[in-house]
Amino acid sequence: LNHQLKKADVILVMGSHDLRVAEYAAELFKQGWASWIIFSGGIGHIGDLLETGWSKPEAEIFAEVAHGLGVPQENMILESKSTNTGENFLFTAHGLAEKNLHFNSFIVVQKPYMERRAYATAKKLWPDKILIVTSPPISYEEYTQGSIHKDTIINIMVGDVQRIKIYPEKGFQIYQEIPSEVWEAYEKLTTLGYTKHLIDE
Repeated sequence: LNHQLKKADVILVMGSHDLRVAEYAAELFKQGWASWIIFSGGIGHIGDLLETGWSKPEAEIFAEVAHGLGVPQENMILESKSTNTGENFLFTAHGLAEKNLHFNSFIVVQKPYMERRAYATAKKLWPDKILIVTSPPISYEEYTQGSIHKDTIINIMVGDVQRIKIYPEKGFQIYQEIPSEVWEAYEKLTTLGYTKHLIDE
């Protein structure tokens, strides 16, 4: 999305298998972009393409990483029940309301290929909030040379494009136009067998 960072009330970190997201969020906090940091994420889906194998919620694992990098625990808020992107925002809002905390602006930190879905979901559920979405500044080539197999990442990306198309109709996200060349790439990749992250329409 290429959002430019601006100071916000809070950094919201969306849990996943990718600890680089936690590391990047910790750096943003230490650079002073926000005074609070929220980690959101429960136990990963069993059998999912990106199952973590962790016995603790993603929020707790991410918080441990951030604390190890110097983020004080008193500046952290954990939401450890969510299992999808919508729940990240809904359960976070519920937890903040319980704590009587009211934030208007959020820096949302995600994996690079999840920026657009995170934004589309947040704008649907939090239409009045100020949202900046960012991710670790890493190239596709470098990202796919990490611990997650390249084919797995492509499957996930193909599934995300499908969700960007169909989730607005289901009320999960705001509508976003998909460029024709992106949809052509989606169709070619599904023909090549990258269908493991697709859902029934």
